[in-house]
Amino acid sequence: MQRGRMPEGWDKDLSDDYEWIPLRLPPDLTRINASTRLSIEAEYRGWELTRVRLYTDGSRRVLLRRKKSAIRGAAIAEQPDL
Repeated sequence: MQRGRMPEGWDKDLSDDYEWIPLRLPPDLTRINASTRLSIEAEYRGWELTRVRLYTDGSRRVLLRRKKSAIRGAAIAEQPDL
């Protein structure tokens, strides 16, 4: 999985209270594997899934968010290692 740009229209309602990260999931990643990886990010790093877009080639774009905190803001921003 790689960090990507946001699809058109996804950047309109982004609150400043959250950190946002768009990801691209490759077409060879199964739905079960994608679900497992995103669940791990949610459980251990506090990310939550806000949007998913499935493309005809089988790839997916997802948008994750998590609440900003003073502790996280002071350290180097943590990025998902999906």
